[in-house]
Amino acid sequence: MFLDPAAYLRLDAVESFGTTSTGASFATSTGDLLEVSCYGEGVFRLRIGPNTRPNYGLIVGRAKPCTVNQREPGEWTIASGSASLELSGAPLSFRLKLNGAQVFGSITDCHFRGFTRLPAVGRAPRGGLWTAAFALNSGEPVYGLGEKFGPLDKRGQLIHSQVEDALGVNTGLSYKNTPFAWGVGDGSGAWGVLVHTPGMVTHGVGHPDWSHRSYAVVVDDEALDLILFAAAAPAGILDAYTQLTGRAPRVPRFSLGLWVSRAYYRTPGDALGVAAKLRQRKIPCDVLTLDGRAAWKTETRFNFQWDADRFPDAKGALAEIRKHHLKVCVWEYPYVSTQDPLFRDLAQSGYLLQTAHGAPYVFGWDTAPGTTPFGDVLTPLPESGLIDFTNPRAFAWWRDAHASLFADGVDVIKSDFGEQVPDDAVAHNGDWGRRLHNVYPLLYNRCVFEATQKFKPNDGEPAIVWSRAGWTGSQRFPIGWGGDPQSDWEGLAASIRGGLSWGMSGNPYYSSDIGGFYGAQPTAELYVRWLQAAVFGSHIRMHGIGEREPWIFGTETEAICRKWLAFRYRLIPYLESVVAIATTTGLPVMRAMPLAFPDDPLVRNFETQFMCGDTLLVAPIVRAGGAVEIALPQGAWFDLNTRVRSSGGQVLRYRAKLDQFPVFGREGCALPLGRAVQHTGEIDAANPLELLWLFGSPAHPLDGFAQARIARGDDGALHANAEANVKVEIWGGATGTAQHPR
Repeated sequence: MFLDPAAYLRLDAVESFGTTSTGASFATSTGDLLEVSCYGEGVFRLRIGPNTRPNYGLIVGRAKPCTVNQREPGEWTIASGSASLELSGAPLSFRLKLNGAQVFGSITDCHFRGFTRLPAVGRAPRGGLWTAAFALNSGEPVYGLGEKFGPLDKRGQLIHSQVEDALGVNTGLSYKNTPFAWGVGDGSGAWGVLVHTPGMVTHGVGHPDWSHRSYAVVVDDEALDLILFAAAAPAGILDAYTQLTGRAPRVPRFSLGLWVSRAYYRTPGDALGVAAKLRQRKIPCDVLTLDGRAAWKTETRFNFQWDADRFPDAKGALAEIRKHHLKVCVWEYPYVSTQDPLFRDLAQSGYLLQTAHGAPYVFGWDTAPGTTPFGDVLTPLPESGLIDFTNPRAFAWWRDAHASLFADGVDVIKSDFGEQVPDDAVAHNGDWGRRLHNVYPLLYNRCVFEATQKFKPNDGEPAIVWSRAGWTGSQRFPIGWGGDPQSDWEGLAASIRGGLSWGMSGNPYYSSDIGGFYGAQPTAELYVRWLQAAVFGSHIRMHGIGEREPWIFGTETEAICRKWLAFRYRLIPYLESVVAIATTTGLPVMRAMPLAFPDDPLVRNFETQFMCGDTLLVAPIVRAGGAVEIALPQGAWFDLNTRVRSSGGQVLRYRAKLDQFPVFGREGCALPLGRAVQHTGEIDAANPLELLWLFGSPAHPLDGFAQARIARGDDGALHANAEANVKVEIWGGATGTAQHPR
């Protein structure tokens, strides 16, 4: 994509219209209104342009008090606490500061004639297209921008924030996007920027064809709406971002267990057979998914009506599965086949997106021989209408139509798709499909999430959906899984990077398809390594075209999977504590190295290793043979396989047998573990712990558990205290820590 700077009018802020308690407003050289406001310490908003299009509630924060001062003609400072935003009027530009030091600012790359190579802020002459450009230091990495499967560091890349059915994890296309990026800074503090829009955003992040020393955005919307963040560290940026766009809620305990699925179980008997076999073979599991057309007629697909030929008694069939202590998940998408009488009913009610002439918009799928994704197993989807979630009545109808499914015994919905809104569709709220496209999955998943809240059993657990597509704010309606990876080693590596990138974009939960979704049947080695990595993610699912259950890979593989799944279930008390942190800070369960250790350059480029919470360093094996290089961050680390202590600040060349996997406990931290169970219903909610591992002398408190805690004693030192039913194991021969029954 070529960016022509001459195609944009460069903006000046020519006159102040005055100040308020939360900011100021200015006239600009293009006649557009510039509004500057504060949303808390280190969070500033610059909005330029009209305000006539629908607001989709992407941000939930409110403007907060700040101070505004004009330092000299054409120069203003907006301040809140230790952060400030300095504006210059000619040309319009900014400097974002923390504790008096600049952490982010407008472009400094200049043309021979003195003006900047790209506009600091520019607008297309006819409006509707904007650009802004920011300065980057040499070598400064940039992270975020949603679920992206390539390098975590976006520096040098041209990236499109546009929700797409990516058909894999091998390109720049992705299902979950958010135009939010951040950098670790140069030592003065971290920075972040969110382009607040439902429109497509193109990011040239040090892209050499634009400017290798600048980060520029091109925004397809009526206004340019930028939100700038400053904080001491990247964790503070995610905290501020998720305060602004909404925290992720808690997820139900059962969702942290294993989900088993395939494309697809052809009959209820197939699904019931797998459920029985899981229990017979002692494979811990909590959820069985009826995916795709497993429950619905092929001709009409999803319409809230079970396929009567296969499910004459759906309630009874689901009850048989649930007897195995499994939750039932069923698949849906937000489209209605033209072959279904429901299409006519919804069209007459005005509940479908329309054409410019007021007719129901009919979406046709790609069936061209050279490009179609459909084949023998994934058969072509029917031409369909698209539910218009901008219509409050349509939203309520779709939400409430789920009541019968939950009454029949469904526990959770897999809300698939949502990426297909065409540019020329027209919505009830007046937006064209081009502007609705990216937020459509947000509205769709919100609708299904609210249906789950309304109709699921009143068991005290929070709601959850298993969704694929997302945009800014999608963390409010968890969770998202990583789409359809290819069944090979690169598919595994890309899935890990996609999850880490999504986590660096304010979304704490993620899962991928163990073994990959499509392609050749995975080898036993690939399947095991994928499963081992997934054990340490927020959510874990076996899924793909064809069988994905462990026993199909042989007795040895099944035994290894059973071992690691047992450890996954032992981890659940720890994972729940990490989830609790995520809901109050925005930190993901899987934390990429630049997020967990922003000041450690050694580990920064190890882009498939991650922290699971604060305690565990996970180094997935993403190549055949069992070898991996591991960068140990500063401190000391205990190998969970050997209990050997290694000093940080070094790179290990590690080789693991198939039943082993490189995971390290962080010295000074504790790992609470529960019993090995067959499903989460066997966890004693009042006494979930069986064991407490202390990696050396405790250096960090542990709370949130009635059975064990680490707190400071009267001597000022940290001590571990545990009830008699919790065994405490101290790694590394540390002293000064004891078990004290209470």
